[in-house]
Parts: sequence; C-alpha cells; structure tokens
Amino acid sequence: MPENRVPRRRRFVVCEPRHFAVQYAINPWMSTGRPVDVIRALDQWQALVDAYRAHGHTVDTVAPVPGLPDMVFAANCAVVVEGRVFGSHFHAPERRGESVAYEAWFKTEGFEVQHPEAVCEGEGDLVPAGRWILAGTGFRTTPEAHREAQEFFGVPVISLTLVDPYFYHLDTALFVLDDENVAYYPGAFSPGSREVLERLYPDAVIATREDAMAFGLNSVSDGRNVFIAPGAGELADRLSDRGYVPVPVDLSEFHKAGGGIKCCTQEIRETRS
Repeated sequence: MPENRVPRRRRFVVCEPRHFAVQYAINPWMSTGRPVDVIRALDQWQALVDAYRAHGHTVDTVAPVPGLPDMVFAANCAVVVEGRVFGSHFHAPERRGESVAYEAWFKTEGFEVQHPEAVCEGEGDLVPAGRWILAGTGFRTTPEAHREAQEFFGVPVISLTLVDPYFYHLDTALFVLDDENVAYYPGAFSPGSREVLERLYPDAVIATREDAMAFGLNSVSDGRNVFIAPGAGELADRLSDRGYVPVPVDLSEFHKAGGGIKCCTQEIRETRS
C-alpha cells in the first residue's frame, strides 16, 4: 500500500533563459550544431515556474546576464543549508561569471556567501539529503570541495564517484525524494559508491538507464510531488507505486545543454522552526 506522502513548501531560485544558447561544449549533451529555440525554452521554463507556484512553492528570480548562456541552470550557482550559502567555482571558464551574478543576488537578499577555493558546482554535485550532504565527484566538483563544504556547514558530506560522462553532475544521476530516501541510477556510479548508496538507502527507487538518459533523475521533489521529465515514464510509475505524485514538466529544450528541471532550480533551505 503506498504511503501517505506529505509535501513541504519550498523556496526556489530560478533564472529566466533569455540568453540561453549552446555556444560551447562542456558535456556530451552539448553540440554547437544544435540550435536552441529560445521562445520554446522560455515557454518551458515558465511552465516549470507555474507548476512550482501551483503546488504552493515560493519562486524567486535572478536577472539573466548577457554573455552567460548557462545562467538558467541555477542549481549550479550554490548550495544553501540552514540559510548558509556555499557558492560555486566553476570548472569551465565560460561559466565562472555566473558565480559573480548569483553571489551578488544572495548578498542583496541578506545572505553571507562562502566562495569555495576548490572547483565546486553547487547543487549540481552537492545534494542535501536530510542528515548529510551527498557529494558527487569525477567530472566537475573536486573532493577538496567536499571537504570545504563539510567544514563550512558542519554537516557530514558523503563522497560519491561518478563514472559515466553523460551523468557529469550528481543531480543528473540522483535526486532526493525526502529526508529519508532517494532515487538514482546505479550505472552512473563507481562500484564502491554504489555500495555506499545501497547501505544508506536500501529502499531507494532505482531508475533505468533509459529514464536517466531522459533526465528523469534531474527531478525536484517536495516530499510528495515530484516534478519530473515526461519521458521518464517507468520511473514515474515506480514513484507512483511508492505514494509520490509525478508532475510532468517538459524541459526538453534544455536537454540540448545537458540540463533539466533540477538544473534550473536552486533551493534556499532556511533553518527550520
């Protein structure tokens, strides 16, 4: 019998894809020969924002900056835990200007921002999961950044090694369902990291490679509703069987740059009362 899941209201930060384009290639999804339909991207992005608000979530926006085509991928800008902001230091020089823009926004909102010394790509690789932070490495964020984040937050950080370049960020291979469980694709991880995940989450929802390649794991859950790529049908069925409610949102235009729902979504986690 599916459990009765309870959603928790979230505060999200997003950035309009006004300047979104594929102007360089820094992951296997990106090809400068695949033009972006900006109007379609804007419509898809607005549909995501509308879906969040329709489910009771707060959505703040950061103004896009010309010359930063990947700024729409707000998840990569930082990770926020208990109101503390650990910023980003991008691996690709083309994206480093995004950190400046987002850190300025956070400071304007009254947050103090710690800028990492090591390469770190925010929630792309640092995924808060209840009692700890799951942290990806292998393609972008370095293990040194994992140690920095643990020192900054005082929260245990569990390192996981990614081995498939199509899943270059942790948030393309795993997402948090609630404080107790996750969904993930085992083939994205090294053997030792798979064992860690099996120990931590024996009841995890396991995705197929097909659903992972459809960006099904680049999803956002509020504890009940799961905002998910419509192409990940088998994963959506598995989530439904567990009592979660899939909310399909098509962000296929962003797949051309290797991004999806979670990539476009930064979460501000305040201290809970």
